[in-house]
Amino acid sequence: MPKTKIKIKVLLADDHHMVRAGIRQLLESADDIQVIAEAGDGEEAQALIQKHKPDVAVLDIQMPKASGIEVTRWVRAQLPEIGVLILTAYDDEPYVMAVLQAGANGYVLKTASTDELIQAVRDVHEGKSALDPSITKKLMSNLFKGSEKKVIDPLTDRELDVLRLTAKGFTNKAIGMQLHISDRTVQGHLAHIFAKLQANSRTEAVMRGVSLGLISQGD
Repeated sequence: MPKTKIKIKVLLADDHHMVRAGIRQLLESADDIQVIAEAGDGEEAQALIQKHKPDVAVLDIQMPKASGIEVTRWVRAQLPEIGVLILTAYDDEPYVMAVLQAGANGYVLKTASTDELIQAVRDVHEGKSALDPSITKKLMSNLFKGSEKKVIDPLTDRELDVLRLTAKGFTNKAIGMQLHISDRTVQGHLAHIFAKLQANSRTEAVMRGVSLGLISQGD
């Protein structure tokens, strides 16, 4: 028998059954993706993520009991190796910022094509960020109005390492483990990064880093 291809295991969470069924069908049209569990609310999503340990959790934002933002924050704290992709109809900047600050690896709108959705799942599984192009454009234009030309102090190599891992949604603890430094040292590097990039949050620092060409979108 031919060797079975290893599939990307996906958990799907959305409070509308018909929406879940449609998304599942789209995802499983790819031969390398398998939806292993479905959740109808945030609490169920957390329980099933804990039980099944999927490679990627695809979450809606607005769900009963716990929002996609809360679930994302929980995943980052409890199971940081799991990728989180937000799939939603909302493109409002406050939602996007809140989700990215919570540690989501990607944000795709439900208007995306099948190919875009499948590629986003693959990107998140590989540790890349997956942002809907319209979202990226909106965030960039809002974050950098009047600030693109400001001179910044250059980041050190270690600060760039921390920024790249931050862009992937890793917690301070996870970053510290990868770079063999303490959480406190990571926090210190982030403080310097925020100051140099004139950023107030991890997401803002990442987006400024991308805008200034310090890190690539794929980081």
